[in-house]
Amino acid sequence: MMQTAEERQKIIERTSLVGIGANVLLAAFKAVIGVTAGSIAVLLDAVNNLSDALSSVITILGARLAARQPDRKHPLGYGRIEYMSAAVISLIILYAGITSLSESIQKVLHPETPNYTAVSLLVIAAAVAVKILLGLYVRKNGQKADSEALTASGTDALFDSIISASTLAAALIYLRTGVSLEAWLGVLIAILVIRSGAEMLRDTLSEIIGERFSREQSDQLRQIIAAQTGVLGVYDLYLFNYGPSTVMGSVHIAVDQKQTAADLDRLERSITMAVFQQTGVVLTGISVYATDQNDEAWQETQERVRQLVMAHPGVLEMHGFYLEEGEKDMRLDIIISFDIQDRQALYEQIRQELQAAYPDYRIQLVLDADVTN
Repeated sequence: MMQTAEERQKIIERTSLVGIGANVLLAAFKAVIGVTAGSIAVLLDAVNNLSDALSSVITILGARLAARQPDRKHPLGYGRIEYMSAAVISLIILYAGITSLSESIQKVLHPETPNYTAVSLLVIAAAVAVKILLGLYVRKNGQKADSEALTASGTDALFDSIISASTLAAALIYLRTGVSLEAWLGVLIAILVIRSGAEMLRDTLSEIIGERFSREQSDQLRQIIAAQTGVLGVYDLYLFNYGPSTVMGSVHIAVDQKQTAADLDRLERSITMAVFQQTGVVLTGISVYATDQNDEAWQETQERVRQLVMAHPGVLEMHGFYLEEGEKDMRLDIIISFDIQDRQALYEQIRQELQAAYPDYRIQLVLDADVTN
C-alpha cells in the first residue's frame, strides 16, 4: 500500500527529531570529554554530531518546503527541494571535514598529551552503540519514506559510529602503550568525512540532473501496461522525477489498427488508472503504434527489417513498425545504446541500408533514446 504525503511527512519529521535529540546529547557529552581529556579527536567527533543535528533540522525544513502545494509558478509542486536540502547537508559535511582536517594538522604539528578517564571511555563506548542504532533507524525510515536526505543522514550516522569507535581505540592504545595517535586519527577522520560528503554531494547532484529509473521500476510499469486488454506492446517509456513522491511519464503502446478512437480512449484511461493506483506514477501521455498481426506479408516484411536492423551491435530494440503498401511508406523506431560513440552515424548507416533494401519505399526511421531500460 502506498504512503500518503501526510504519512511520509510524519515519518521524516519524527525520525529527524529523534536524530536531533540524540546528536545534541552526544555532542554535549563528547565536548565535555574532549575538553577535560584534551582530546582533539573527541572534540572533532562532537563537532560532527552537531553538524548531524543541523542536517536533521535541514531535512525537516526541506521536507516541509517540498510538501507545499503546486501553484501557478510551480505547477508540478516543490518536491525537488528535498534534493536541494540533501545537497546542503552534503556541503555541511564537507565543511565539517575540511575544518576538522585543518585543526588536526595543527595538532600534528603541535601535539598535546590527552588525559582519559574511565568515565570518558564509557561515554565514548556508549556513543558508538547509540550511533549504530540511530543510523540503522534513520536509514530504514529514510528508505521507507523515499527521502534522499534522511537516508543520507542515516548512512552518515553509521559512518560516525566507525569514527567514534576509532576514537575509543586510539584512547585505549594510548592508555596501554603511551603512544598518542590523537592528531593522526583526527586527520584520518577528517579525510573520511570529506570523502563521505563528496560522495553524498555527487549522488544528490545526479538526482537533481535526472537519473535513469531502475530496471525494477520500469519493468513494473511495463508489466502493468502490457496486462491491459488490447495492448500488443509497450515502448518508449519516459519517466520524469519532480520529487520523491511526484513522478510523471509518457509511453507508446502498440495496438491493432482496427481499434476505434472510442476503443483507444477507454484503453488509455484504463492504463492511466491502473498505473497510478499501483505505482503512483501519473502518465500524462499515451501514444499509439498501429499494427496488423493478421497480415502475413506485413509480418514477414517486419521480420526481415528486424533482422537487418538488429544485426548491428549497439541496436537495443526496434519497434513501431508500420507498413503502408499503397503509399509505399515504411515507418519504424530504433533504440541505439549510449555505449555507441557515434549514435547518429550508426542511425544513418541503418537508414541507408533500409533504403537500399526497399528502394520503392519512403523510409521514416526515428532514433529513440534508451531512457528506461
